[in-house]
Amino acid sequence: MKQILFLAMVLAMACNSSHKISQESATMTNAAKATVGPTIYAESITEAELKEHLYIYASDEFEGRETGEAGQQKAVAYLKAEYEKSGIPAAKGDGNYFQEVPLEMRNLPTGTIRVNGVDYAIGDDFLSFSKASGEQDQIVYLGYGVEEGSYSDYAGIDVTDKWVLIKAGEPINPDGTYVVSGNDEKSGWSNMSESIGKKTELAAEKGAKGIFYFDEANFNRFKGYYNYMKNNSSGQMGFKDMDGKSVPSVFVDQKLATTIYGGIEKDERVKIVPVKIVIDLKSKNIDVQTENVAAVIKGTEKPYEYVIISSHLDHIGISANGEINNGADDDGSGTVALLEIAEAFKKAADAGDGPKRSIVFLHVTGEEKGLLGSQYYTDYDPIFPLEQTVVDLNIDMIGRIDPKRQGDRNYIYLIGSDKLSSELHKLSEEINKKYTKLELDYKYNDENDPNRFYYRSDHYNFAKNNIPIIFYFNGTHDDYHRPGDTPDKINYDLLQNRARLIFYTAWEIANRDHKVLVDKATK
Repeated sequence: MKQILFLAMVLAMACNSSHKISQESATMTNAAKATVGPTIYAESITEAELKEHLYIYASDEFEGRETGEAGQQKAVAYLKAEYEKSGIPAAKGDGNYFQEVPLEMRNLPTGTIRVNGVDYAIGDDFLSFSKASGEQDQIVYLGYGVEEGSYSDYAGIDVTDKWVLIKAGEPINPDGTYVVSGNDEKSGWSNMSESIGKKTELAAEKGAKGIFYFDEANFNRFKGYYNYMKNNSSGQMGFKDMDGKSVPSVFVDQKLATTIYGGIEKDERVKIVPVKIVIDLKSKNIDVQTENVAAVIKGTEKPYEYVIISSHLDHIGISANGEINNGADDDGSGTVALLEIAEAFKKAADAGDGPKRSIVFLHVTGEEKGLLGSQYYTDYDPIFPLEQTVVDLNIDMIGRIDPKRQGDRNYIYLIGSDKLSSELHKLSEEINKKYTKLELDYKYNDENDPNRFYYRSDHYNFAKNNIPIIFYFNGTHDDYHRPGDTPDKINYDLLQNRARLIFYTAWEIANRDHKVLVDKATK
């Protein structure tokens, strides 16, 4: 009963706040609207309304919002209903708030690979997370499998319908500098968090039938992931082969790599390698129904330039012992912040104070499965053109305090603001100084951060496409990916302040005369 009374009070406060904003907006003259600024709208983002949303969104009823499960379907229905209630239209031209993301659950394959008459067992000398079959009399050794600028390991060789062998790393000049960068700085082709994706995507684009990948330093990490899935009878979620371009990847250890090609560790020259290989890996894939949710407020002056604010709508679901992982911070906090930010922009638009550029409110699915929803948006089916996308402000966990952090509690970690645009970083700093005065902590923005957070949330799929980003993050805590991540542990005053900072930043980006300049290249 006390909880019901509390929720009633919260609703009353929220309604009064909304009513006050609409009354004030309705009575403003055109001259006043021109000078009112964003503060009146930012102040509509309140602790009470954030709390009301989150106690619903991160409740047991939503069953941890695991991608493709019933709880995630409840989550997207809730988001759609909230945008409809606020009068914010769907981003898609057909009026549908849902962007279906075609995924499948791939069970771990079983089987063997035979090389020159000798069988090698999956889980020991090689790992794979997808089915594959066929016989090869030769493979193409591609060295590092890199192509950038004037350098290409694919020059002069056709890999169409062939299996290729690629090793980790990138080409180095005789003087010790890196070929791609031209100096002593490694590029993304050596980065452990992105190199595999870059190399496999490139091989697929070139028409390869399959990939053997040798990365001795990371093989045990892959094996740990494989063993976890095997022990928990789980699989790997990924895109369905929509266009025939997806190709199987096999991670090989040193023993198998050198069996396929004995010179792999020292030789970088591309060549055809005669070797008899029989691949027999079987798996059963199950279709997964899941969706991104996207809404938009059209710009008044530059409607075909887009500011995207994103958060992920999914979490990790129910544990094997039946406990629900509610994901209040991860990423319920980002989700409800995005709802409130959207409502604030709608109040401004209704008052005749709408943004010059369009604002896209993008809730992505499958983040916990490998940033799949955002990757689908950027790499397969962007609702709005990426070349007209000005920025992505990504919100992932902004409701708690990092217990390891020293300093002011009214802080936020910022990651990536300076990676592609010095102007965006400067703008972000100035907006915070003018309006919210949080402590902006760049601890995890360090290129050498061992946590690699820059590569671990949905903004990365925009950044890799040369779109400037800011990732807003409070850090991890003891309840990260555990049943203890519940709404009662959220610091709602901090959630409010951080959400307002993001609103102010988006407001400035959307209303300035020119787009944020990209003056740094992706590595």
